[in-house]
Amino acid sequence: MDMASLILLAGLSVLVGVLIGGVGIGGILLVPILTYILSIDVHVAVAAAMFSYIFSGLMGTLIYARERSIRWKMAFWLFASAAPAAFFGAYALSIIPAQGLKLVIAALVIFAGANALWRKEDGVTDAPRLTPAALIATGTATGVGSAISGTGGPLMLVPLLVWMRQPALVAVGLSQAVQLPIALMATAGNYIYGTVDFVIGGVIALGLIAGVTGGARLAHIASQALLQRVVAWVLVTVGFFMIVRIVMDLLIN
Repeated sequence: MDMASLILLAGLSVLVGVLIGGVGIGGILLVPILTYILSIDVHVAVAAAMFSYIFSGLMGTLIYARERSIRWKMAFWLFASAAPAAFFGAYALSIIPAQGLKLVIAALVIFAGANALWRKEDGVTDAPRLTPAALIATGTATGVGSAISGTGGPLMLVPLLVWMRQPALVAVGLSQAVQLPIALMATAGNYIYGTVDFVIGGVIALGLIAGVTGGARLAHIASQALLQRVVAWVLVTVGFFMIVRIVMDLLIN
């Protein structure tokens, strides 16, 4: 990759980082950016994205923990299930064909976008207490899906927790923390079963760190209603983008 492409990637990664830090999603944009704009193989793109989430996850966790926005008892069960699931997801990534992988990513985006759009924000004043079993199931689904799609965790975890009537800021805070174990285990798996481009991943990481820092601060001054609307519309926009690109690829091929 030439210098101009690396600079472009760094700039786009900052924007993605703002979304990750501010609304808990945004990582889903990285793989399309790498594959459609920079013409990188989708398997390499997913692995590089997962490596970069080690650093954005660490930064997001530190910021949200300092604001006391992470519920650690919930995070424990998510960590315990998401980490091994992400390692398995890395293996699954190595055997899934490229076109099938793109369809998996698109399906995840459609699910997340539809869930965020259809569910109305009601303030969530009576958030139920989630059992360890529910958190383990949620963490397992998040770990596998994130490692396969290169989304880092927030794309799946935020809509799942919001669907389970957890406050948006709680969901975003947990999604920041869960990035780290998912990214670590997925990167280990990708290194064993596939390949990790540390140069591309490092450039993405630098951009994400800057973006996540700004996005996390924004999340703590924005209203919960506004936060939920942003989550919904960003997901819907990304979903439509992915659908269009996949249809175009099918028509061309």
